[in-house]
Amino acid sequence: MAASLDYEAVGVDMSLRAIELATTKATERGVEARFVVADGLRLVDLGEQFDTVLDCGLFHVLDDGERERYVGSLAEVVPPGGLYYMLCFSDRQPGNWGPRRVTQDEIRVAFSAGWRIESIESAVIDLTWDPAGALAWQVAATRR
Repeated sequence: MAASLDYEAVGVDMSLRAIELATTKATERGVEARFVVADGLRLVDLGEQFDTVLDCGLFHVLDDGERERYVGSLAEVVPPGGLYYMLCFSDRQPGNWGPRRVTQDEIRVAFSAGWRIESIESAVIDLTWDPAGALAWQVAATRR
């Protein structure tokens, strides 16, 4: 998406298969993006800084300890004034399928040091198997 809007884009995933699929999609869509197999908990290993980070689907699959490591990892690669946008499963989503649900308080606590939460808004994550999608939180935060 970012690359299609003429932004320099780097996609990161631990799954080689996910990176291969993303590379194929970018090629088919005629957009230039770089995709890297890497650990989101060790973003510093990329040796880069990012003015903006988009997270759709990582935060909500992490346990408490991993979430703390993830936010620390982000802080290492997002300079002060940098932006972080997240879409994660919400505690408002009924049922017990899928990833762990996230509360607004969990988000606020996770990003309490070194970040300013700009907004947490209700959203829907599109799902390929359910046209109704899943209830989510759309988060915007700025690195202090």
